Amino acid sequence: MIKKILSVLILLGWFALPGLAQAGRQQRPGAALEAMKIAFITKRLDLTPEEAERFWPIYNRYAAEVRQAYIVYRDRQNEIELDEALLTIRKKYNSEFLKALAPEKVNQFFRAEKDFAGFVQKEMQRRQMQRRPFGGR
Repeated sequence: MIKKILSVLILLGWFALPGLAQAGRQQRPGAALEAMKIAFITKRLDLTPEEAERFWPIYNRYAAEVRQAYIVYRDRQNEIELDEALLTIRKKYNSEFLKALAPEKVNQFFRAEKDFAGFVQKEMQRRQMQRRPFGGR
């Protein structure tokens, strides 16, 4: 039942993304994308209600630290420092996530996070190509 609900939410989010992007400008920037990421991770990890109850508060702290790292290092434009900061955060939260999930699911989480980022990047490229008249240039 939960999987069906999540599947519907993902589909609704996907089809409503352009509208949500408009509405999202009144909310925190990126809120619609974050909601899609949460649905993606939930589905990928197949979290039980108990796991979800333990996992999401930790994830919210993790995501806040990751966002802060991007803010801090965006101005410095130093990719190596950003990568180091993100790795430090991931290492810190790896042990925190292990308190909520089995090691396999923690690894699945970090993989799902990368997969989602790749998916978003490909979608942005696809949409950018659609906006170009006559295939670019």
